[in-house]
Amino acid sequence: MRYLSTVYVREHRAKVSFRRGSLLVSDPDGKKRIPLEAIDGVILIGAAQITTDALGACVERNVRVASLKRNGAIRFVVGGPTGGNVHLRSALYAAVSNPRHSLELSRSVVAGKLQNSRRVINRWARDEHSASGSDQLSTRADQIGSRVARLSGSPTADHIRGIEGDAARIYFGALKDVVAKSHLKFAARTRRPPRDHVNAMLGYCYGLLVTELIGALDAVGLDNQMGFFHRPRSGRPSLALDLAEELRPLVDRFVVTLVRRRQVGPESFVGTPGGAVYLHDDSRTDLIKLWEAHKDADIYHPVVGQSVPRWALPSIQATLLARHLRGDLPVYPPFLTSH
Repeated sequence: MRYLSTVYVREHRAKVSFRRGSLLVSDPDGKKRIPLEAIDGVILIGAAQITTDALGACVERNVRVASLKRNGAIRFVVGGPTGGNVHLRSALYAAVSNPRHSLELSRSVVAGKLQNSRRVINRWARDEHSASGSDQLSTRADQIGSRVARLSGSPTADHIRGIEGDAARIYFGALKDVVAKSHLKFAARTRRPPRDHVNAMLGYCYGLLVTELIGALDAVGLDNQMGFFHRPRSGRPSLALDLAEELRPLVDRFVVTLVRRRQVGPESFVGTPGGAVYLHDDSRTDLIKLWEAHKDADIYHPVVGQSVPRWALPSIQATLLARHLRGDLPVYPPFLTSH
């Protein structure tokens, strides 16, 4: 059972205030009371607002508050006082500062991403109706598999980034093939801004994933800005972006499933004069509901040795990273999907 949950505030004129131990979410449809003790996070989407009193109450109770732009990009994340063991954070800083250790961690997360990418493409190949289409996807999966083998000999972080970038080109070529005959458009991976329907969904869901990872890292006491593959940069959650790498293919599979099932249509998007494409307000609400239902489904975790709900993956991976940094695990084990 999931005891704590994340509250999404997505109405354009919604406002979150605080009263007697509860958040009051006011929007044009009325007011909703949410006890703070029942939640672990609040995500404000678009123009939704929160009062200073409500924000302060969340911080005091270690309830994470995040604000996302309409494309899923993170405006800010506010948490409670820094938790965890100071020695754990010191171990993270030492790992980031140590070129060899940082390189090993970078190899791990990129290897996880590439292996999951290969398995997701193979799943798409099995679902493909035409033999030629299935063969083409299988070939792309094999090409990514060959890039995984190259990672072990990567002498520098830039070399790893080169392998990851090459694999991403192959991977998104496969994704383009999979959705080519769909009712939604996808030409190539584009960001800031997204230029088509599928990119709008990918960017939005990636933002949700990174927000969840920020909360998971904060919960175990790790500094989410101190990354090893994504180098530390002021204001960027680099460590959350690192752990997101291995989980991105699962997000991609979720989005492709929505496209194939026609659960999201062209009418769900709005374009701008500059060529950007975004989900409109009602569609973001619908997508979040689908995302939450998706996360409640179980998935097998090879390190844990049993099935866990998808919403637990960020917390599990943050915990495994903390155990590695403390010396309990010889290497960081990225999450690998079994199919």
